[in-house]
Amino acid sequence: MSGVPELLVLWLLARNAMYGYELVKVVRVVTGEAIVLGEGVVYPTLHSLERSGALRATRKPVNGRTRVYYSVTPKGLERLDELRRDWQRVSGGISSALANSDNA
Repeated sequence: MSGVPELLVLWLLARNAMYGYELVKVVRVVTGEAIVLGEGVVYPTLHSLERSGALRATRKPVNGRTRVYYSVTPKGLERLDELRRDWQRVSGGISSALANSDNA
């Protein structure tokens, strides 16, 4: 699962700014509940990406409280492309190995 939370968070935020708990819920939905990232994974991922300059945080008032919405920066889009390429390479390798497992 290494890199999967970062990949999913960047991919979702490249489409639309969201707050942390919203990301938790959306990851479940878009993966058909195959991947469930709890708040203990999502928030550290968000904070790490923000520190690295891949995300920008914006505070917005919502129903009398403040929510922190995250959006992807140009640096984050570069990181997303890198992670996407890595994922395609790894998943292609696994698919190849599984397809050839009958020959092993």
